[in-house]
Amino acid sequence: MPIPRLLRTVAIRFLPFALLLVSAAATASENSIPRLLIAEDFFNIKQVGNPMVSPEGDWVAYTVRETNLEEEKPETRIWMVSSDGEETLPMTGAGMSASSPQWSPDGKLLTFLSSRNDGETQVWALSRKGGEAVQLTHVEQGVNDYQWSPDSTQLVLLITDQDPEQAEGEDKDKARPWVIDRLQFKRDNIGYLNSLRTHLYVHNIEESSLTQITSGDYDDSQPIWSPDSRRIAFVSNHSDNPDANSNSDIWVVAADNTDQGQSLVKVTNNPGADSSPHWSPDGQSISYVTVTEPDLIWYATNHLAISPANGGNARVLTRGLDRNVSSPKFSSDGRSISFILEDSAERHLANIDLSGENLIRIVDGQRSVRGFSMNQRGLTASLIGESNQPAEVFVNNGSSLQQLTYTNKSLLDQLQLASVENVQFNSQDGTEIEGFIFKPPNFDESISYPTLLRIHGGPVSQYDFNFNFEAQLFAANGYVVVMVNPRGSSGYGQDFSMGIYQDWGKKDFEDVMAGVDYAIAQGYADPDRLGVGGWSYGGILTNYVITKSERFKGAITGASEVLYRANYGHDHYQRQWEAEFGLPWEEPENWERISPFNDVANITTPTLIMGGEKDWNVPILNSEQLYQALKRLGQTTQLVVYPGEHHGINNPSFQLDRFQRYLDWYETYVK
Repeated sequence: MPIPRLLRTVAIRFLPFALLLVSAAATASENSIPRLLIAEDFFNIKQVGNPMVSPEGDWVAYTVRETNLEEEKPETRIWMVSSDGEETLPMTGAGMSASSPQWSPDGKLLTFLSSRNDGETQVWALSRKGGEAVQLTHVEQGVNDYQWSPDSTQLVLLITDQDPEQAEGEDKDKARPWVIDRLQFKRDNIGYLNSLRTHLYVHNIEESSLTQITSGDYDDSQPIWSPDSRRIAFVSNHSDNPDANSNSDIWVVAADNTDQGQSLVKVTNNPGADSSPHWSPDGQSISYVTVTEPDLIWYATNHLAISPANGGNARVLTRGLDRNVSSPKFSSDGRSISFILEDSAERHLANIDLSGENLIRIVDGQRSVRGFSMNQRGLTASLIGESNQPAEVFVNNGSSLQQLTYTNKSLLDQLQLASVENVQFNSQDGTEIEGFIFKPPNFDESISYPTLLRIHGGPVSQYDFNFNFEAQLFAANGYVVVMVNPRGSSGYGQDFSMGIYQDWGKKDFEDVMAGVDYAIAQGYADPDRLGVGGWSYGGILTNYVITKSERFKGAITGASEVLYRANYGHDHYQRQWEAEFGLPWEEPENWERISPFNDVANITTPTLIMGGEKDWNVPILNSEQLYQALKRLGQTTQLVVYPGEHHGINNPSFQLDRFQRYLDWYETYVK
């Protein structure tokens, strides 16, 4: 059956801020000879994020993250670019990371989060009149996030409860036992969970006062002000046992509330997750993202919905769309809602009427929209990545789309990149599957190349048209790279994602193997020089591949699982495991049936196994078990564990080490 595809329709300058003027269109020397990408270039690529349009529309603030490999330290700075793209200015200096830029609605301040002077993270502000950044908040335990009130007089802050033992003067670095009584007691990047909760506080700018407006044994998030600055919508799970379900609802609290959130309005009653609230300009409605089938856990579609701000008859606007949506925002006239739409291997900026009709793609095509902001005049700034360019800031006003930032242009001009082919092919049962093939620079059609099947994580995720450094690196080293969106992937509708429900390693295995066969049939891939690998679910599916096939000469399985019952209570997915496979002591056959460990004796492929020491997402336990089994069986294998690392490897030297080990392993066993 074919992939279900959707029908598609198509002032005042801040000169006092100026620290340095740079050209947005700087070009490399005309005499330079492009070179191949190397692993170290990962740290030369600057990561652009968080575009925020100023109220007047003259400027767009954004973040740029750079990593110093020698110092093993990433740093994020705030920049801004004029909306005509003519001027680009750094707003924060080197040596002090900053994030979450926001304009005060009156346009007087540009604020951000930063932990300066060895302190906790606070809100800081730059005045349009110039001068140094001023600290606005002084919260002892720091600020998690913030939002400006529309009248520019207040901030709503997200603050986590202070540890009472530290408040009493205990040394925060002193080791203490973890005392655990929660059902959900672990989370990757955090570790063992305590009972400290995150709540909403209102900070009055003029008085520098702080008032707590929510409380209770719940975590609150995603606060956003009503247009009249009198109410705040936020997200929270107030069920009897939040650890036991995936529910979250939209709530509204008065900004001048004095009972710490005892008087709340519950806006939504959906048993699934409701999130990302945004007020209509008249304050009468709230748009949000909703999951209407929570029993399907991560396979369920994220829909766009709207509800009266006081609660009542909520409407799902995209029920017939069958695609994931995110980040909804009302248009300035309140007649429509813009949002990010995931469709096929693309991410678009879309707009839909409040009736649920007239879907329009404002930014479409073979692109990946990673975020956007709008001002009251309708000017939209988007963060857009493409297959040959890491994400940059674009501005859209009407029908025109203009690139504003060229952060990585000087580097890209030095490089020969892979050509990327978007392909469709049929799987074993006739289902159409989509993928990407990266061809080495100077690709020769008369040659069949060593080929790597690289599998994405998730499983409910996808490869899209965003820049993929890893695939580019492999291509620069002479490999054809096959990247497939098998069943289980997002972007193709709920039924496609559900294609592996309770049945991992079958249809998705057939789909990725069909991608390899397609590359061989096109003459791109040498069938005698094949490699496979991936991270997270990409590693899990790699484990299925090498237990079912001997076609691959080398495999790399990163942060993977192989013996699922061993993970129960050890990783942070107990609720999702139970929802899909049942309790392991009641339905052990469901867990054992899909465990690649039970077929480990079939593996003959030389396999590199990798992971982070402190990964509670996909713990190193299963990687150790896979390594032990392969070693015991006398197979070629190696285990690499990165100390102190979680599911994502963040230490720059470890990131480089991983790239180099990838290349060495494939060089040894595939080429």
